[in-house]
Amino acid sequence: MRAWRTVIDLTKVRAWLPQASRTLLPFARGSRFADENLQKSDSAAVQLEPQQQPQNPLRSYFDDHTQGAGIWKWAHYFDIYHRHFQKFIGHDVRVMEIGIYSGGSLGMWREYFGDRCQVYGVDIEPACLTYESDRIHVLIGDQSDRQFWAKTRTAVPRIDVLIDDGLHHPEHQIITLEEMLPHLSPGGVYLCEDILGAPNYFASYVAGLSSRFYGGPFGVSATIESIHLYPMVTVIEKRSHRLRSLREERHGTEWQPFPVGI
Repeated sequence: MRAWRTVIDLTKVRAWLPQASRTLLPFARGSRFADENLQKSDSAAVQLEPQQQPQNPLRSYFDDHTQGAGIWKWAHYFDIYHRHFQKFIGHDVRVMEIGIYSGGSLGMWREYFGDRCQVYGVDIEPACLTYESDRIHVLIGDQSDRQFWAKTRTAVPRIDVLIDDGLHHPEHQIITLEEMLPHLSPGGVYLCEDILGAPNYFASYVAGLSSRFYGGPFGVSATIESIHLYPMVTVIEKRSHRLRSLREERHGTEWQPFPVGI
């Protein structure tokens, strides 16, 4: 039997280590700070009176939904949904949710966005076809399969809101984002939920994506307006119109003589 040996190019390893250190050490530093400081209770903190918030229609729908197809969501998700999705209510909107399970959230989206919306559910389980109904369409496929997403882009040429509540595996989430974020309409919203585990590779991927905001002539800022991080949720909002330039402006007539570092 022929013996195989792995040859390690030490030159490449030495070149990689500084870059890895710049990425991994700040990650570890931030994690340590969170564990040692931010998770501690502060008995001296000012206790603010809770403010009366407007009723969230998604939360109301969920609270009233006590029978029928199941909806399974973390409670804090509903405020995140409403904050980023409410601009689409009543409009001709195409909504896609990956991960159907018991089908209840498909009806929730149809009710929330209104009579002009079309809802597309994606799941790997063929039995989920039973949830098709008026303005609810079901696509069966594996979200880690790039060929499936190629077919989906042809079948659904426009998507305004995409919610990834699928297999919750970081690599599957990354593949889905890579295949579908460029397909999302201008002004669209991409939401990935259940980002679990530490370290989480999807969260690290998003950090790498955000680092390109100012690359290029002006990086992904041309098409991406903002990236939001919440507990277990990432939201990416696309620009309604492509950004043509980034300008740094100065106003005023008096400036200090010493140099300013950037």
